[in-house]
Amino acid sequence: MTHEWSDGILANLIRKCVNDMQNPPHTNKHWVMFDGPVDSLWIESMNTVLDDNKKLCLNSGEIIPLTPYMTMMFEVSDLAVASPATVSRCGMVYMEPIALGLEPLV
Repeated sequence: MTHEWSDGILANLIRKCVNDMQNPPHTNKHWVMFDGPVDSLWIESMNTVLDDNKKLCLNSGEIIPLTPYMTMMFEVSDLAVASPATVSRCGMVYMEPIALGLEPLV
């Protein structure tokens, strides 16, 4: 193990979206979708992305500012481990399980 920093999936994806804005047309909307359970370790590190700063702060010390054309969406089953600070930074849409029907479960 070399203990050298290497970017993960999110850092690479965000960097690609930011770099895409340097090529015309500059109005391409980028949606980064997260689907799965909220983990208290990674969701707390997303607070700087979710607040007005809209900057991804990596453990390497690099800071990647998001563009005005980037949106992050989280599809989760519950917010049991999310802090009030994280919840307050997100807009919430709650869907009653009965309204979804059986298709999402199949």
